Amino acid sequence: MDIKQLRYFYTIAEQGQITRAAKKLHMAQPPLSQQLKLLEEELGVILFERNGRNMVLTQAGLVLYKKAEKILLEMDEIKTEVKETSDGLRGKLSIGVVKTCFSYVPDRLRMFRELYPAVTFSLREGDTFMIEQLIKSRESEVGIVRLPIEMNAFSKIDLPKEPFVAVFPSNKPEILSKTKISMKEFETVPLLLLHRISGVGQFEIVLQECRRHGFEPKVICECPDVSMLLSLVSAGVGATIIPKSSLVSFPMPNLHTLEIEDSTIYSESAVIWLKDRYLSKQAKRFIQSFDSFLD
Repeated sequence: MDIKQLRYFYTIAEQGQITRAAKKLHMAQPPLSQQLKLLEEELGVILFERNGRNMVLTQAGLVLYKKAEKILLEMDEIKTEVKETSDGLRGKLSIGVVKTCFSYVPDRLRMFRELYPAVTFSLREGDTFMIEQLIKSRESEVGIVRLPIEMNAFSKIDLPKEPFVAVFPSNKPEILSKTKISMKEFETVPLLLLHRISGVGQFEIVLQECRRHGFEPKVICECPDVSMLLSLVSAGVGATIIPKSSLVSFPMPNLHTLEIEDSTIYSESAVIWLKDRYLSKQAKRFIQSFDSFLD
């Protein structure tokens, strides 16, 4: 069994058909089928169940698939690291970004492009849980997320804390005359709150703060996408409580923002990457652009 056979096997598993896999590998179908047969004979197992033209992994095949995925990823990383022997930077940098943290991105990408014009970018968006998964699967090298997160797998640079603000539709005269609001005033307000797909985040932080002030909030909508929440607020559906910088990245009409005068909660965010794993030069340079936030 060699790397080439593993790559053949992995591609068949990904594509689900010998025909599609052969096309992706730019080779004829018969030699690909022959390589799979040789691999099965060497291992003494059946790796796929054949259902017409479709190929479904057996239990043994699933074990090999998971191992092959790790091995092939390591091989790709080795190739990349070996190629990066000069000071020149090129290639693609994949970054995962929580929308409420997007304000950190535009200026950095502009400056990065000026310094390293041969580097391109792939931006992936999601809530903190999704960005964690993208980094763990190596679909993104670097993430900008809202805390808290489980730190066992990650290294991080903490970014400045920022206050939460209240955002109301601008069609309420009683709100337009104010610049500040107290937490207790949210007791009867229909709230739309950010909520992670999985895990503890800003939703729980806001809920806890409301309870600290003696009431259970009237939450009418939970959503992981801040632009969707702001659109709903703009349309008059309700109000929201979000990190202040979110409004910089996603300005919308018909919104009125107020400071929360008696709140003790702050939003915390960080740049994260996999601990003790290879980082491309592009990723290292991007992370270094946040060094000013280090103590």
